[in-house]
Amino acid sequence: MSRESGKIGEDAAVKFLRRRGYEIIERNYRGARYEVDIIAREGAVLSFIEVKTRAPGKSLSGAEAVGREKQRRIAQAAQHYLLTHPREQSSVCRFDVVLLEAEAGKKPKAKELLKNAFQ
Repeated sequence: MSRESGKIGEDAAVKFLRRRGYEIIERNYRGARYEVDIIAREGAVLSFIEVKTRAPGKSLSGAEAVGREKQRRIAQAAQHYLLTHPREQSSVCRFDVVLLEAEAGKKPKAKELLKNAFQ
């Protein structure tokens, strides 16, 4: 996926999350060996969110596409974020996935929010 199409997907995910009451804290939080698409707050919960875009009818779901290695890198990003943001260290945290669907040539649409997706 290109950087531009990734941004369009993340923009759609941000709108979707805001409609559900999430406060967006950071986007594209990255380090040398880790990254997370969105960090957001839902009430008292700090959520580290991966955005996955798929074509309609694709057999591999976005949730399945977040494999162990990707989960590990997102967890590393979360650890680093908490270490560098002391006021957040007492927050309840979780890992969510926003699934988007995009037909060729059309903007992606958010289809599903998977809370606690790494359990």
